[in-house]
Amino acid sequence: MPVLLRLSAFVFTLAWGAATLAWAEADFQKGLAAYKAGDFAAALKEWRPLAEQGLPKAQHNLGVIYYNGRGVPLNYAEALRWYRLAADQGFGLAQYNLGAMYAEGRGVKQDYVQAHMWYSLAGTHGDRKGLSGLDDLEKKMTAADIATAQKLAREWKPKKK
Repeated sequence: MPVLLRLSAFVFTLAWGAATLAWAEADFQKGLAAYKAGDFAAALKEWRPLAEQGLPKAQHNLGVIYYNGRGVPLNYAEALRWYRLAADQGFGLAQYNLGAMYAEGRGVKQDYVQAHMWYSLAGTHGDRKGLSGLDDLEKKMTAADIATAQKLAREWKPKKK
């Protein structure tokens, strides 16, 4: 393939990617405005396609909607699913919320090791609540469980979509 043709294809790909990101952000913001206005159905309509395409902040926000039963029946299992998809991509707030679900046993069997791991990861990905959640959690854990959780956090790798 001639160099000019490859360069043109590369530039087109970059431009297409930038346009797609701008479109996704615009739809995300529409959903956010609807959520803040209390129109949870409209927020869900904007965020679901973005979440299904793998946008972590949209996935996280669907988790919030299902966790709180905003415009949908309260559904911890569905909240857990969306939080995990975002958390697996390194989205700190979703990691914190996933840790809280494990700590409280909501939608999942209570598991302090998993909660600790997710709180630790949340802290390393910018969510300070994750680090503060560790103090209370560690009081309920054995030293061996804490060591296991720390090992899991060190070995964790982000996943795409």
